[in-house]
Amino acid sequence: MATTAIPKTKILGGSFLLEERQTAEVFTPEDFSEQHQMIGQTTEEFAVNEILPQAEKIEHKDFSATRDLLKKAGDLGLSGVEIPEAYGGLEMDKVTAAVIADRIAKYAGFCTTWGGHSGIGTLPIVYFGTEEQKKKYLPKLAAGEMVGAYALSEASSGSDALNCRAKAELSKDGKHYILNGEKMWITNAGFADLFTVFAKVDGEKFSAFLVEKNFPGFSVGNEEHKMGIRGSSTCPIILNDCKVPVENLLGDIGKGHIIAFNILNVGRFKLGAMCVGGARVSIEQAVAYAKQRKAFGKVIADFGLVREKIANMAMLIYVGESLVYRTVGMMDELLSSIDKASAEAAKETRKAIEEYAVECSIVKVWGSEMIDYVVDETVQIYGGYGFVEEYPAERAYRDARINRIFEGTNEINRLIITGFLLKRAMSGQLPLMPAIKKLMDEVLSGPSAGEDIEGPLAEERKLVANAKKLGLFVAGAATQKYMQAIQDQQEVMGAIADMTIEIYAMESAVLRAQKIAEQKGQAAAVLPIAMTRVYMTQAFEKVEAAAKKVIADVAEGDMLRTQLAILRRLAKHEPFNTIALRQQIAGKTIERGKYTLA
Repeated sequence: MATTAIPKTKILGGSFLLEERQTAEVFTPEDFSEQHQMIGQTTEEFAVNEILPQAEKIEHKDFSATRDLLKKAGDLGLSGVEIPEAYGGLEMDKVTAAVIADRIAKYAGFCTTWGGHSGIGTLPIVYFGTEEQKKKYLPKLAAGEMVGAYALSEASSGSDALNCRAKAELSKDGKHYILNGEKMWITNAGFADLFTVFAKVDGEKFSAFLVEKNFPGFSVGNEEHKMGIRGSSTCPIILNDCKVPVENLLGDIGKGHIIAFNILNVGRFKLGAMCVGGARVSIEQAVAYAKQRKAFGKVIADFGLVREKIANMAMLIYVGESLVYRTVGMMDELLSSIDKASAEAAKETRKAIEEYAVECSIVKVWGSEMIDYVVDETVQIYGGYGFVEEYPAERAYRDARINRIFEGTNEINRLIITGFLLKRAMSGQLPLMPAIKKLMDEVLSGPSAGEDIEGPLAEERKLVANAKKLGLFVAGAATQKYMQAIQDQQEVMGAIADMTIEIYAMESAVLRAQKIAEQKGQAAAVLPIAMTRVYMTQAFEKVEAAAKKVIADVAEGDMLRTQLAILRRLAKHEPFNTIALRQQIAGKTIERGKYTLA
């Protein structure tokens, strides 16, 4: 039975911990419009027909090929999807941006370049630029005539970006800012034309500047020799009394952090989408190899432990898609209410993106750790050949590793997840504290009958509900002990983040499977439900382990025993037959030769 439409309301960032979502409130890949599908197909064809044939050349740093491809991507509109039409872009939704990021991820070297250009290299001007800056730069960036880059990190301040040493001083005639300093690990630096550079005005006020490569005092250092993504350019940039016209100040003096952190939010959900796309490529390669490689008289695709790996890969791609598109769908829903003609449109857009900072960090952490698993198991399936450069598994393995460092390390993002939730709770924006208090009262009063959940995927939804209770219970126990000082307890913050990540992933998988069943029938939902159940099993184990870790830290004696008894009560469930479920998933994936839901 199809779901009935419900009134669309703003979904608060982080509210998934407190509220039960309905299927009509979540966006999934099954909801792609014809336009989404068309641009996805266009991007995929571009990646297969244009990017992949140039991969070896680009891998050896022939960046003329990269520039040509960026120009072709611009001609197709792939780099201007988030740029307003008035400045040469397509001004499409965030789902489209995610679809392009997902489908372009056939070769990580170019994917990194394109992401650095069209995302963090361009969006600072879209969201923070003056009218003159937008007119001057955006049409050329959209067309791929000009290549963008983003210069935030320094040798002594990577994740700690606000601790940068680069300085900017106003010239005596008031016409230029004079920038001095060095930026490290700048993607696209070797051939970019325009850099968003962060420096402190008068050594104090963290600010952003648009710096062209031909400005006096600007130079680029040597290419870094990297473990992976060798087909991308990564160099330091040197600012030696670099003269930047005052009109190239981006945003307000002292407000550079607003630019830096908002742009990273967008970068994070796109990185998650790219990880999903990259994982799809790896599973195809792993399955193709497993179907032709023979051992002990039969192909290794028939071996149970190999099939288990393939099933896990497919299941993780399903969950990854569910996470990414749920997040960008919420973002689009909020953005759709903004009057684009309003003077406050850019500010409202930034607020809408910041609303889902927690979810964007979750997508980034989860996606980057997911693809690491997928490429690692792909190497394992290839065996000795997986370690050899001529085979695709080796490059994918090296290329994937950077994702846990990009866009803020996963450690920083875990602290953002918990810290942002607690900050919103303390300010009253998110009713987290009342929910924690209510739950603490409930669980400490003794066993109850529990929630009576009925209907499709009732057992799975109950597991999600209990995982949320565990998350709130642990967050309550930790905040009771540490109060405001919890910010200094990084291990506790990280464990709470791990629980939060898994809760969001579990719920996203369940809601998508439920929605497929409702809209397309139970037969169409067989594989999605199988994948959901396999994921629920391992995710709930992680939630339970993280909960024990925190409880053991915040309680002792009788209180510890009481809290562990509550944990056991909330974690009680009958296991799914994951061996049979994985066989089912692997069978269909091997038959089709790729990730599939049908």
